[in-house]
Amino acid sequence: MRSQSDTIRTRRTVTTLATLLAGALALSACSSGGNGNNGNNNDGTKTSGSTQAPSGSTVTLPKLNGAHLEVAAVWTGAEQANFKKVLAEFEQRTGATVTFVPAQDPIINFLGSKIAGGQPPDVAMLPQPGAIKQAVQHNWAKPLGPDALKELQKNYSQGWQDIGKVGGKQYGVYYKAANKSLVWYNAKVFENANAKEPKTWKDLLATAQAVYDSGVTPFSVAGADGWTLTDWFENVYLSQAGPQKYDQLAQHKIKWTDPSVKQALTTLAQIWGKKEYLAGGQSGALQTEFPASVTQTFTGGDQPKSAMVYEADFVQVNIGETKAKVGTDAKVFPFPAVGSTAPVVTGGDAAVVLKDSKAAQALVTFLASPDAATIQAKLGGYLSPNRNVPVSAYPNPVQQKIAKALIASGDDFRFDMSDQAPQAFGGTPGKGEWQDLQDFLKNPTDVAGTQAKLEKDAAAAYGSGS
Repeated sequence: MRSQSDTIRTRRTVTTLATLLAGALALSACSSGGNGNNGNNNDGTKTSGSTQAPSGSTVTLPKLNGAHLEVAAVWTGAEQANFKKVLAEFEQRTGATVTFVPAQDPIINFLGSKIAGGQPPDVAMLPQPGAIKQAVQHNWAKPLGPDALKELQKNYSQGWQDIGKVGGKQYGVYYKAANKSLVWYNAKVFENANAKEPKTWKDLLATAQAVYDSGVTPFSVAGADGWTLTDWFENVYLSQAGPQKYDQLAQHKIKWTDPSVKQALTTLAQIWGKKEYLAGGQSGALQTEFPASVTQTFTGGDQPKSAMVYEADFVQVNIGETKAKVGTDAKVFPFPAVGSTAPVVTGGDAAVVLKDSKAAQALVTFLASPDAATIQAKLGGYLSPNRNVPVSAYPNPVQQKIAKALIASGDDFRFDMSDQAPQAFGGTPGKGEWQDLQDFLKNPTDVAGTQAKLEKDAAAAYGSGS
């Protein structure tokens, strides 16, 4: 995370990244010919106890015959299945056995119970910088070893390294990233409605009305999952209030009762407050989980339950569960500019060692390499902040260009605000920001009451550091 002195430079770069995304997401038939690979260089860590690296490998790993590892993450479905293929490659290269442990949100609570029971996983994939900080404060997390550090420094921009640090020490490897400033839409519905891809919030409202007039509900909102609502808010807030205010609110240096929050909530209510714009209305949205919010947008032919769904690049995983094809049936545009600049919000999951061992350190070293990320990139629905993953590894032009735009942002990006917050406020189902925004979706007229609840919950969480 960056200091506020970086605001001016970041504002320029966010503008550049938004421009890149706008061009990148034009769904042309042209494929990207770019290749971000630096070549097939080894990391220089070979020892007599190392495995023979496969042809084209960029990292050498130790022999780990007989070693057993557990990796915990909250991933489910196709995302979990794809990550297991990465773990299978690690097993093949090292001789270790790796077990995936399904975790529940909030993962910090899940890990706490496992550790209290004397059964911590060796490595955990933590979805928030705040969770990494808590794991360090609890003395659960172990610093990265020299091999993992070398791999990280070789493949990641300084910004992505820094958000995995606590107290100046490196604890996290951001294996997975997300571009959270995207809106996906049913191309056939747009065609029938003669709707255009919007570039501004005003345009988005006009597009929504055109879609509604054609007989299709404009938006699918995954209100059952509070984290999606925080992402909606963050995009509106970043674009409308600007990067400096975003940083201040993320660190709770300004209160949630600030007029800038009132403005963002009032703007959100222009969509959330129109029952006819939401699939199932507000009550239906609050019962819709994220996977269903996507699939119901891309099933039902030209009469789906909704025309648009907001969320990150990983929406593609869920589109893959339908018959829709990304780039033809399912298209995407950058989250429209609410203020002077379109927003660019990112998120990610970091690998953190909980049980220090040669095998655990080898696994995070592998996850920091282009080799691991390239495997999952080819499977789709995944984005890596590793700058040495070949762009050609991504399975379609849309994903390739989203990846290029993310890497082009370098150190200058705005990380998901709720993920920077203490877990009690920004990352717990039924509590804090998740619950407060669900309550706001239920009653979008209560802006002041929502601000008061957000501030009360934020003050409690930031004050305790929990």
